[in-house]
Amino acid sequence: MMLNRNLRRLLSTSAAREAMEYDVVVVGAGPAGLSSAIKLKQLEQAQGREVSVCVVEKGSEVGAHVLSGNVFNPRAIKELFPDFLERGALGEEPTEAAHDEFRLLTNDKSAISVPNVFIPPPMHNEGNYIISLSQLTRWLGEQAEELGVEIYPGFSADEVLIEEGRVRGVATKDMGISKKGEIKDSFERGMELRGKYTIFSEGCRGSCSERVMDEFNLRDAAQDQQSYGLGLKEVWEIPEENHKPGYIQHTAGWPLDSNTYGGSFLYHMKPNLVLLGYVVGLDYQNPYLSPYQEFQRLKLHPDIKKHLEGGECISYGARTLNEGGYQAIPKLTFPGGLLAGCSAGFLNVAAIKGSHTAIKSGIEAGEALYAALEKEGDEEVAEPTEYQDRMQKSWVWDELYKTRNFAAGFKYGLYGGTLIAGVTSIVTRGAEPFTLTKHAKGHRDCDATKPKKDCQPIDYPKPDGVLTFDLLTNLQRSGTYHDDDQEAHLRVKEDKKEYPEKLSLEIYDGPEQRFCPAKVYEYVDDKLVINAQNCLHCKACSIKTPDQYINWTVPEGGGGPNYNNM
Repeated sequence: MMLNRNLRRLLSTSAAREAMEYDVVVVGAGPAGLSSAIKLKQLEQAQGREVSVCVVEKGSEVGAHVLSGNVFNPRAIKELFPDFLERGALGEEPTEAAHDEFRLLTNDKSAISVPNVFIPPPMHNEGNYIISLSQLTRWLGEQAEELGVEIYPGFSADEVLIEEGRVRGVATKDMGISKKGEIKDSFERGMELRGKYTIFSEGCRGSCSERVMDEFNLRDAAQDQQSYGLGLKEVWEIPEENHKPGYIQHTAGWPLDSNTYGGSFLYHMKPNLVLLGYVVGLDYQNPYLSPYQEFQRLKLHPDIKKHLEGGECISYGARTLNEGGYQAIPKLTFPGGLLAGCSAGFLNVAAIKGSHTAIKSGIEAGEALYAALEKEGDEEVAEPTEYQDRMQKSWVWDELYKTRNFAAGFKYGLYGGTLIAGVTSIVTRGAEPFTLTKHAKGHRDCDATKPKKDCQPIDYPKPDGVLTFDLLTNLQRSGTYHDDDQEAHLRVKEDKKEYPEKLSLEIYDGPEQRFCPAKVYEYVDDKLVINAQNCLHCKACSIKTPDQYINWTVPEGGGGPNYNNM
């Protein structure tokens, strides 16, 4: 019987896949990927050379997996659509940034308000808007489809097609394989989406993007190891009489200690929403720290609590973000394609923004690939290196270079980092004759975790169910769903099968139980249990598990969170 099951799977998964051919295949329907597809179609209309473009997206719909703060800098979208406001890109009644405030939380009850003159210029928000990035992404998807872009949501790009040293597209994941690895009656073979060029725009730590970076050694060009933060976010509806449209507050300090990088954001968006989030650098040291519990504890501070009282939490989600900045940008191109958006790491940490740089990278990607396709009749452009040149000459590169020492300075702690951030942002403004690195090359965020014997457990307050919540209750607000009977997409690496119990639990007391914002990981009778159906696709486990023992792969398409107003 087992032989028959194995033979059925072998025959099913080795069968030839159907293939569809395009000029450009885009992996990931986020701001960068959709902007690249839109730009290609705009150039088609302007210059006449037809371009076939396909976008594949693992979320159930465009925007379902998109989460961000988000105070939005419109600089890039103005380039893509000069009349973006009139078109309704930011909704019927956009929320303009009105009042900026930065507060240093000194303990659980007190705070110091930082005068505006001492707030780094990149954090000023005149002319910006408070938005839902998932909603903006849906709008971009509509514009792309109107221009003729083919978008396929609900299909996970699982395999990078590499032939003769060149990327030729991607293959989507086979569907209908059970948790036991058996072929179900619903089995469908994945599809090959083949392109002359492929854009990888999956966001931070995308699985196909990571595969490409490894295959072509793209990280060798970076000055520093990429570092990451874990961002958690809630959306609250509050009484209209308490709402301050356009109000922006950022904090640093409590509840984290001075050696742990992190901070909060709180934005009032029309009609009566508060967007509240907390970011913790994944190079934290104490294995007992829980980013989720720190977030819940933050809400007990008077400066946060007063904005939520009388309100109701309606959404929750989490996502990792790149914090390495300019120093950690890899080589952007390779034979057959390029990296865009957060796959490349274009987040401006100092500004706490990355959507505008992602959209700009998509614009430049579209320009570069259209030029490469136009040369097709004369000579094939194997590697679209023009994209690297265009990005290095763009305002994105200039913006990231000027703020390159902001995040890296916090390796000296909260106070040393604040001093460096202030001097380099306000005084020298990027002209300093040095470039700091956050990590030594080869030193990963997971390597910063200290053994449990060197750390103290943290006693977190119990949730009250009104202001603070247990994790599984909040997880329901994310709309997360996966088919229970499918192959696990979170896998212990083959060469690290003993790491969960022998390394993670024994030495570090299983930090994955605490850093995962979806309670995917737990130890039962000292054995690791992976509750993959809870996964928010944040990717933190691929970064912070001891020696990165987890291999994050895509589940069947359509699974994961279903964000609507994130």
